[in-house]
Amino acid sequence: MSNQKKQIIMNEITFWKQNKLLPEQYCDFLMTLYSEGNQNEEIAGKSKNAVRNVEKRRNWNMAMFFPVVAIVILLLLFTIQFEWVVIAVAAVFAACCLTGAIYFAKRNHLLAIMLQLATALSTLGVTVKVCTTYFAGNNEMLYIFLIVNCIFWLLSGIMMKIVYFTISGVLGLLAIIGAWIYFL
Repeated sequence: MSNQKKQIIMNEITFWKQNKLLPEQYCDFLMTLYSEGNQNEEIAGKSKNAVRNVEKRRNWNMAMFFPVVAIVILLLLFTIQFEWVVIAVAAVFAACCLTGAIYFAKRNHLLAIMLQLATALSTLGVTVKVCTTYFAGNNEMLYIFLIVNCIFWLLSGIMMKIVYFTISGVLGLLAIIGAWIYFL
């Protein structure tokens, strides 16, 4: 069997072992069998790097999924006529993203960041949609809700030491208060 085929099989066995798809003893046996008893650190290193690359790609794809869904929900919030259905879907999505961000905060930093972003966007969309639906024509209520949203971002950024939330909160507050004063 060629070295390239052996390497592919050994990468798969390493992946199975790391993800516990097969018992560890079976994986060790198969690894010894395909490495012909002389599995060295170089082969093990190549296998681990191949598995890490696949995991990084999977994490990146999963991380990009949530902000894209948040943007789609934002677009739906302002184009579909059934307000309460879309508001409920967006609110549930925001709650799920927030729960996921808390869960993945220590394990997968990129996914946690993207879930936090999706939560912030969904919450902003729900806030604006609720204000424009139930307080139509009342700009003061919209400004108040947006200020509360920005204060939430600012406090979250300060408490969790997340710079982009702190900056977003400050800039949002300045922009909204400035617009409120300008349009009075």
